[in-house]
Amino acid sequence: MPNLKKIRLELARDHDYPQGSSQHGYEFVAPIDANGAIMPNEWKAHRDQCRVKRFWGQEAPEVGHLIRKPGGSWAFHYDIDGDIDDDDAGYRFGTHAFQSGEYVSIREQDEEMRTFRVVSVTPLERV
Repeated sequence: MPNLKKIRLELARDHDYPQGSSQHGYEFVAPIDANGAIMPNEWKAHRDQCRVKRFWGQEAPEVGHLIRKPGGSWAFHYDIDGDIDDDDAGYRFGTHAFQSGEYVSIREQDEEMRTFRVVSVTPLERV
């Protein structure tokens, strides 16, 4: 699976979680280049494999896909009901480096912008 990586994001420190939280975040698959950038052409070729799981404490996980929106922005779209208002939008995902220790922001469904730390980027294993 060329360049496909499994990325784990965990909630960074914020007003609700002053220490951050490993129980709140996202795991997703995306084609990542050597600099940690999402590769749009590779994503297009492997979009069905670019899955996301949002985990949030005791809530049931939400499962969906990494999508590219008009204009080139990236979001997590959940398979629940197909409503685009339920997408979690990555803030400038197209320019971020997905490398361990980096931080990214996501505007969640409730319109709250939260910051997450990249805790791991590992090659996707063949299933």
